[in-house]
Amino acid sequence: MRSRHTTTDVILIGAGVMSATLGSLLKELAPDWNITVFEKLENPGEESSNVWNNAGTGHSALCELNYTPEQPDGSIDTSKALNINEKFQVSKQLWSYLVNSKLIENPQDFIMPLPHMSLVHGENNVRFLKKRFEALTENPLFQGMEFSDDPETLKEWMPLIMDERTVDQPMAATKVDSGTDVNFGALTRKLLAHLANQNVTINYNHTVDDIQRTEDGSWEVKVRNFERSTLQTHTSNFVFIGAGGGALPLLQKTGIPESKHVGGFPVSGLFLVCDNPEVVEKHHAKVYGKAPVGAPPMSVPHLDTRYIDGRKTLLFGPFAGFSPKFLKTGSNLDLLGSVKPNNVFTMLAAGAKNVPLTKYLMEQLMLSKEQYIEELREFVPDANSEDWDVVTAGQRVQVIKDTDASGRGTLQFGTEVVNATDGSIAALLGASPGASTAVSIMLEVIEKCFPQYVDEWTPKIKEMIPSYGVSLKDHPELARDIHSTTAKALGLVDENQANPV
Repeated sequence: MRSRHTTTDVILIGAGVMSATLGSLLKELAPDWNITVFEKLENPGEESSNVWNNAGTGHSALCELNYTPEQPDGSIDTSKALNINEKFQVSKQLWSYLVNSKLIENPQDFIMPLPHMSLVHGENNVRFLKKRFEALTENPLFQGMEFSDDPETLKEWMPLIMDERTVDQPMAATKVDSGTDVNFGALTRKLLAHLANQNVTINYNHTVDDIQRTEDGSWEVKVRNFERSTLQTHTSNFVFIGAGGGALPLLQKTGIPESKHVGGFPVSGLFLVCDNPEVVEKHHAKVYGKAPVGAPPMSVPHLDTRYIDGRKTLLFGPFAGFSPKFLKTGSNLDLLGSVKPNNVFTMLAAGAKNVPLTKYLMEQLMLSKEQYIEELREFVPDANSEDWDVVTAGQRVQVIKDTDASGRGTLQFGTEVVNATDGSIAALLGASPGASTAVSIMLEVIEKCFPQYVDEWTPKIKEMIPSYGVSLKDHPELARDIHSTTAKALGLVDENQANPV
């Protein structure tokens, strides 16, 4: 292989929504910087960001019951829900800025208004949902949420779910009309097209083989270009690893102390998909239920309206699968290759701690399509197996790490930024809520990795994100203003109406 060497200010590994978001922020904050992106696939947003590889929910805790756990004293802990909602508002603000500045166009290509609902059965769950509704609607971020336990109202909200149902136990739902369906793949493509127009170098079909520190403290990234049979060495003072499930192996190659005692466990997902127009037109919402006991949070069952390739369709799931690959396009040796002397006991401890989760995954792997349909019938009683197909969704790598609070081998279900102490390299690990909170996560990367510039950049950040540095939950007027202005910019509101749809 022929070899060449180049130097750049910033290297972004992976052409998904995370790298695209960080690149978009940095290009506004430091337009003169040289940014280089490396992606091993032929196109952007084809792994975790791909429209078929995630739920497409604009995660803002409007319907996700696992974000509001019930405490032993019966109270509802809303802290995580408020935090996630605020982070999604931050994402919408950046997208709105880019649209208003004519840097990206046609937001309806990646975001659509769609009601978010939570649905529960049984007296205890109805009681929980009512308490959740009362706790959340005290905050301006959740204004507009409705609650009902009336079967006729529920039938109006969810005709597909309620039409053929015999109501033999208490049921209740909450509904928020300002929810969204987001095509993160389409968003990624728009962001990277914008960056390409800003002289950002984007390299597809390029695989990162190694990342090593140089004597002067910069990073040397070795990249293979299969199309031209070249081996390239790129040097930069800052590297971001946004490679989805592939981030952990690359982080391990850096050798930084923060990469030690960290492992990952891959989980794949399956969805049932319906394209029958008669069925699809009966449902217009994302309806989330409660996760089975022992199931991971990302396995909360939900029946979703989705807009994919210009068509409206329905997805139900997810069902858990297993593959040792860390990416759909990865290797069957990914899991084995990630086990190192410094994390083997962390991985083993996680297995011992999560026996119920292991049992749940094993049970899921044994399910047939007809058993998937039986679970769907808990939502849609008259579901016809012929209307639904099984689709494999994306790979997720759940982070396993040692923590002071929970000890060795603790499974982490959220997203986490791991960076070197000097801020010269950072990696994003984990899954949900992921893409919905990409802007907040990338602002965290900027604050941790470029602290020397934050004061200088703050005015521009506030221009892009007016709520930056302010808690929306404590500022009702600002929260209402953000809801209104972002809804208008992103086409989530009827121009003749004052409020978001």
